[in-house]
Amino acid sequence: MVDLSRMLVATRGRGRLDWTDWFAYGYLLLGLVLMFGPVLWLVLSSFKSAAALNEFPPRLLPYGQATATIPGRDEPLPLFRVKLPDGTTRELVELRRIGIEATMADPKHPDEEIKVNIRDREKVREFHLALENYTEIFGKFDFARFLWNSVFITVVATLITLLFNAMAAFALSKYRFGGEKWVFLLIISTLMIPPTIILVPNFLVVSELGMLNSLWGVIWPAVATPTGVFLLRQYMLTIPDELIDAARMDHASEWRIFWRIILPLSAPALAVLAIFSVMWRWNDFLWPLIVLSRTEKFTLQLALNAFQGELTTQWHYLLAMTVLTLLPVTIVFAFLQRYITTGIASSGIK
Repeated sequence: MVDLSRMLVATRGRGRLDWTDWFAYGYLLLGLVLMFGPVLWLVLSSFKSAAALNEFPPRLLPYGQATATIPGRDEPLPLFRVKLPDGTTRELVELRRIGIEATMADPKHPDEEIKVNIRDREKVREFHLALENYTEIFGKFDFARFLWNSVFITVVATLITLLFNAMAAFALSKYRFGGEKWVFLLIISTLMIPPTIILVPNFLVVSELGMLNSLWGVIWPAVATPTGVFLLRQYMLTIPDELIDAARMDHASEWRIFWRIILPLSAPALAVLAIFSVMWRWNDFLWPLIVLSRTEKFTLQLALNAFQGELTTQWHYLLAMTVLTLLPVTIVFAFLQRYITTGIASSGIK
């Protein structure tokens, strides 16, 4: 923390800011705005009401129109600031409106009705968080089921991906056999194949195995990734062979060596691969769209796409769902980000 604070206040000039300092801090501030500005706008917009989202020009903070209640009316009425013909300004509620003329009343004197041209009034705004955007989505559609489908696919696929890729990386890094380098090159060469090329073969395989409209049909085709094999192999090459030889002298089985020595020592690289896998599975849209056609099997990404209507879209609910969709990936990244630098840096050292 002390080093971070020193870095933030460090300057090139002695006791004053040099032009390079202004340029550096300006560049960092621009990058911060470009990276987090859209996310901030998304989060704040998810707390706006439907009417506030349709206003122009748009506002950053979730301000909504103030309301007031008057005797004889069950529902709160919208509140306006009205400029009267005598030059005074009063806050009145709208009783009804016909064309460009509105019938207004003072909340303190509701019996007195005033005819006002809508051009002579403006909305009274107040800071308001539309928390109902988050609470009502669970009643609008089966959000909990879509959330469970995404969590199940992401967690199970990540665990299987870590196991399969770690086993392949262990064999390629610690075993010596004929054609070892060719096998590794063959695995890496698959990175040059665009994912869209293998959609049809994958679909035919999944269909023949009877896994269409099944969450397992989304999980299995992508559990073995060349990126994961490369990342873990490069990291495992840094583990001393003497540890494995000592374990074999103690009559440890290969599975025990893999489980008790290799996996614990490869924790930083596994954490990096786990972050990548969570991001891949959670944000995947094309493959689940092909495999899943039943609504109850949809993931959150498919549900977000299906929630958009043909004629109208309830953007306040859609934005709230999008924020909830971003939270799991953000939480995983926050807990595992300290392993990223260590894992990636060590993976390139042989």
